[in-house]
Amino acid sequence: MSLVRFPISLGAGALFVLSLCSCLPQSTSSSGTTAALAAGGVVATGTPTGGEIFGSPALDQELRAEIQRFGLSGDPSIGRNLPDISGPLPQLGMDLFFTKGLGGDLDSACATCHHPALAGGDALSVGVGVDAVDPELLGPGRTHKAGSPNYDGGPTIPRNSPSTFNIGMWDVGMFWNRRVESIGRTPGANGDDGQGIHSPDVPFPSVDPLCPSNLAQAQARFPVTAMDEMRGFQFEFGNFPQPVREHLAARLGNYGIGIGELPYTDWLDKFRIAFNNPTGTAEELITEQNIATALGEYERSQVFVANPWRDYVQGNLSAISDDAKRGALLFYREAERGGVDCASCHSGDFFTDEEPYVLAIPQVGRGQSVNIGHTQDVGRFLVDGLPQSMFAFRTPSLLNVSVTGPWGHSGAYTTMEGMLRHHLDPWVALNNYDFGQLAPDVQITDTLVNTTLAYQQLLWCRNNGFETIQDFTLNQLEIDQMLAFMDALTDPATLDRQHLSAWVPTSPDPDGQRLVGHDQFGNPL
Repeated sequence: MSLVRFPISLGAGALFVLSLCSCLPQSTSSSGTTAALAAGGVVATGTPTGGEIFGSPALDQELRAEIQRFGLSGDPSIGRNLPDISGPLPQLGMDLFFTKGLGGDLDSACATCHHPALAGGDALSVGVGVDAVDPELLGPGRTHKAGSPNYDGGPTIPRNSPSTFNIGMWDVGMFWNRRVESIGRTPGANGDDGQGIHSPDVPFPSVDPLCPSNLAQAQARFPVTAMDEMRGFQFEFGNFPQPVREHLAARLGNYGIGIGELPYTDWLDKFRIAFNNPTGTAEELITEQNIATALGEYERSQVFVANPWRDYVQGNLSAISDDAKRGALLFYREAERGGVDCASCHSGDFFTDEEPYVLAIPQVGRGQSVNIGHTQDVGRFLVDGLPQSMFAFRTPSLLNVSVTGPWGHSGAYTTMEGMLRHHLDPWVALNNYDFGQLAPDVQITDTLVNTTLAYQQLLWCRNNGFETIQDFTLNQLEIDQMLAFMDALTDPATLDRQHLSAWVPTSPDPDGQRLVGHDQFGNPL
């Protein structure tokens, strides 16, 4: 088998050189043929034909058939037991979510990277957790303080911060590499099915007996132990995760090893109310499991599913535009029927199958430390060690996608169109990647070589029968239609500060460490 070398220009004159097999997979157009591509033509899927006019019942009938074929209700919260933010446990969780008291060095909180005003994320490609120049500045403009431990000039966190919105609808696993996952994978249970949850604290794929009952609560135990996110590079240095969590709980409860670490603490009364134990002691109530439980319930209360697409699915035919409807047809139909088969991975009402796939998103940021290179990020492979998991990352939900960028595990794409074009043809997207879209401090030193390996892995998956994205060709009109559809997946409440204020604490600060975030212009969040 002969080898050929393909130079790929990656913006600013950089060359991306690959050594790949000459038997590359064939591109598939949106019409399901390669003949149209060879002739330079594209079949315009979903556009009016014959006597059809825009807004005709025929378009709605076509889309209704796809909705019925996939069994969609438009609302992934149906049948789930999700808390209301007004409840005592989510209220406690909200206070905990915003306290820097859970940061090892008292300079970061959960809300640092997952603020409600930033759609449950941080609006950064890759985030800055600990050691920020201004701990209260969130989103664009937040930078890592020079001279800090492990300072390399760029963000501390190696991956894009996923949104906490709708976190109660994940049923399989959490994080980009799904390192916290449900053993039972029961639909609708958010991991709370009695079969247990795996975490990185125990060998894969065994059950972690210390994990609380659901996935949201289980994942809440891990940011506080990550040095680059909340723990810091000095706090409990060299210790295992569990002692870190227990130290933080003792700090909030002002007992044991944590006595006197906070200027004051009024946490006990809040825990007594939330856990309905009016006489419980700090040692009994302010535990790491209870902290994670409250945090998880606060996050699970962040339900944002009232989008135009839901309204359309449930019968309001004017809820979305004709462009969005045609984009939906492209989204749901297979190549053989003129679509691009997005629903094979972005499936169901939550728009994800929760499975990991190789997409070869540009590898920007500081990466995950592993034997093959400190700046590399091999994704799911660090969890299960399977060859097909190398560079694979969990399929994100598309709900609220228009407000949860930047996109990709590394946040390499700062426009939805850029991310969509990468899905349609990674080769072309990498060839045209614009580094100028990144904040100037995002690490890119090894991006070319690291992304080369990821793209080679994508081709390996294609050639060895492992499911991954395939190449499609759409014209600009079709791309715009798909973007219109994806815009229709966003709940308007995600942009309504008055609505979002329910998830931002206004009660008295329980420990003097509340994060009061502002943007780069000094505007409060």
